[in-house]
Amino acid sequence: MAYSVPFVDPREHYRRYKSEFDAALTTTLAQGDLVMRRQLSEFEEHLAAFVGVKHVVGVASGYHALHLSLLASGIGPGDEVITVAHTFLATISAIVHCGGTPVLVDVGDDHNMDVRAAAAAVTPRTKAILPVHLNGRVADMTAVMQIAARHGLLVIEDAAQSLGASCDGRQAGSFGRAGCFSFFPFKLMGCFGDGGAVATDDADLALAIRRLRYNGEDRETGEYHYHGYSALLDNLQAAVLDVKLRHLPEWIAHRRHIAARYHDGLNGVGDLRCAPAADARFHDVFQNYVIRTGRRDALRAFLREEGVETLVHWPKPVWQHAGLGLGEHHLPVTEALCREVISLPMSAETSDRDVDVTADTIRKFFQ
Repeated sequence: MAYSVPFVDPREHYRRYKSEFDAALTTTLAQGDLVMRRQLSEFEEHLAAFVGVKHVVGVASGYHALHLSLLASGIGPGDEVITVAHTFLATISAIVHCGGTPVLVDVGDDHNMDVRAAAAAVTPRTKAILPVHLNGRVADMTAVMQIAARHGLLVIEDAAQSLGASCDGRQAGSFGRAGCFSFFPFKLMGCFGDGGAVATDDADLALAIRRLRYNGEDRETGEYHYHGYSALLDNLQAAVLDVKLRHLPEWIAHRRHIAARYHDGLNGVGDLRCAPAADARFHDVFQNYVIRTGRRDALRAFLREEGVETLVHWPKPVWQHAGLGLGEHHLPVTEALCREVISLPMSAETSDRDVDVTADTIRKFFQ
């Protein structure tokens, strides 16, 4: 159906930046720069400067960023990796595909890793912690890094939803050995297909991932160092992303404005619990604006009838998908979020009017 308030509007996004996108694509194609050319290396340099790290390696998806980071860090059979259950499956699958064992812990009210639960989950087999920065808020990385230092653990960040966010003055993706980003089309900086990147200060890790992403080959020497993967960020996508990176600060500012407007319009309505309020430690970028209510399914149906498009991320706890073989867990906050969360329209194109219509419709539902 056609929504009067879409969740995102990729057609309007393209219309607004068409001249810049078309110029980047035309130049790339006209020069025959299709695989691992200057557009990719320039985007990697620019993104590294933005995040505040020494190296960025472009890969085919956010999943590949996670998988190759874990693999290049030596995660393998018998190694436990502590992560959260309230995340997209790719986070957990990346651990499994390395032969590691995901140890699932609960989240807190900010939907990010409960650091006390993470600390309690450490065993002699624990090799790494993989926090997820969800909805545009960084996990409490100061606490995570303290746990890692205390036990000698690697930290790999899943920053797929939080490019540009920060905690205690440091950018998402700059804390651990590696920070992993996704450029899936509906991310706050998405490409025209799929893509991802690894951010790191570790030159050896960056080199290993550069080789792994291209079949294990060192492109400068032609030497194959191991059996790798076909997981390269496409040059055309890199060209588009380099354009988008220039606009990212203004898009983040817009999302923060939209989030504040939602908060003002919805605070105190019914049993709603709004997205986390402003916090001096955290600079949020609002990949999603998520609310919670015990009447989630009825509210979503009502919004749909009124022409407002919403999304529900992960309505069933991940371990309840029997085919994944993750065992049985009881993580009460994760289970509650699966029952209660709903994501409201949020993008660079979401307007004040869109927010007002959405908030008015939600208030009407609760009245």
